[in-house]
Amino acid sequence: MCGNSSKYNGTISFHRFPVDLEVRSKLLVKIRRDSFTPTECTRVCSCHFLFEDFVTTTGGEKRLKKGSVPCLFAWNEFSVPAPRLNVWQRRPRPPSPDLPMASDNEMVTEKEVLHCDHAYFVTPTTALVTHQLADENEALRRKVEELQQEVQSLQLQSRFGLQHLQGSDEDIRFYTRFTSYKHFQAFWQLVEPAATTKMVRITSVHAASKEPSLLRPSKLAPIDELLLFLMHLSVGLHLRDLAKRFNIHTTTASRIITSWTHFLYYLLGSIRLWIPPEKVKAHLPPEFALFPDTQVVLDCTEIFCQTPSSLLLHSEVYSPYKSHTTFKAMIGIAPHGPITFVSPLYAGSMSDRDIFKQSGIAKLLTPKMAIMVDKGFLVDNLFPGKVYRPAFLARNKQMAKEDVQQTQSIARVRVHVERCIRRVKENKLFDKVIPLSVCGSIDQLFTVACLLVNYQNGPLVKAWATQK
Repeated sequence: MCGNSSKYNGTISFHRFPVDLEVRSKLLVKIRRDSFTPTECTRVCSCHFLFEDFVTTTGGEKRLKKGSVPCLFAWNEFSVPAPRLNVWQRRPRPPSPDLPMASDNEMVTEKEVLHCDHAYFVTPTTALVTHQLADENEALRRKVEELQQEVQSLQLQSRFGLQHLQGSDEDIRFYTRFTSYKHFQAFWQLVEPAATTKMVRITSVHAASKEPSLLRPSKLAPIDELLLFLMHLSVGLHLRDLAKRFNIHTTTASRIITSWTHFLYYLLGSIRLWIPPEKVKAHLPPEFALFPDTQVVLDCTEIFCQTPSSLLLHSEVYSPYKSHTTFKAMIGIAPHGPITFVSPLYAGSMSDRDIFKQSGIAKLLTPKMAIMVDKGFLVDNLFPGKVYRPAFLARNKQMAKEDVQQTQSIARVRVHVERCIRRVKENKLFDKVIPLSVCGSIDQLFTVACLLVNYQNGPLVKAWATQK
């Protein structure tokens, strides 16, 4: 070979070779055709290799890369033919926009060339259309935002909520039994921490089988759920009516009522109602001056229930006093007005004495405490304290003067327990006959209604509010 020669390593490899594979194969065929058989001692002129085939060592020596093949010869005019274009490359293209011409004193920068080279479809017409589309998209985006706000406004208007009542204390009183919106908010601030962290909700079996993180959030805000429960209790609205007002399913409304019944029963029931004797005496109204040791004023009340089909159950819940099947409970108030005792609901056929015995109130009374009751409470031997009760005529034709005076004095102050019971029964849920289907939760509902009286109303007698 001619010129500067390089020792050929004898290995013909196409790996990392810069020439096209088709051209490479043709070259090797031509080499073999001329009976060129390279060995380890074969030397080939460096002119037959491409510039990329050489590498310079740290010592300055030029060496061939492993796998390099001679490809420049006289028969190919010492040039490598360009590789054949593929089908995609041979496909005709639309003419690209002309590049800006550079004047003598101005050169087209690489950035401008690249920008023009890549802006294949940018023409004055396409630019105008692009700006028009951008303006239309912006107008559509603003229209979507306006429609979303209108939808939210319509949803708020179609769904009943506390925002519809906050401007009228009369509506708050009618739907919740709280005296004002401010009063209702004060009660909500008391129960909100527990409602958002400790409340256990009644869910379906399918939802309960899921992980807590997969449970769907409630459709109503917690304060609106409380409003729904109070509307069911105070106004006695049917589940279908409540579901229509709050735009939820009837089953969802039922579960909300059940959840809040259990929650308020345990939350308000965990607060001690029974007041110590020293505090009762400290708040004793002047009307009880003749009965200074009175700890509690007791009376029983009844609510109608559906007549059961079983004759045995019918005989148990039938009340001779009301001539109807009823549930019966005993309520006690302190002399200054708050409810301090609520018994469970019992069958309407039970007497006041039996309810007093089974309610457990006798365990709270001491010999220094006195109770004030109606004539039906024959409980003198059931606890060691004193009993203030109207006198009986018995077999006498006329009451003694002292008995008449005492009866009148007791009646004047004992009437306040009946006024307190009337506050409980202002909840319209108890005006109608209680169906047997809700007997599982009616005891808790009635207890919650009694406990809420202490939060919903002011003092029984306005003059008592000034007493310390």
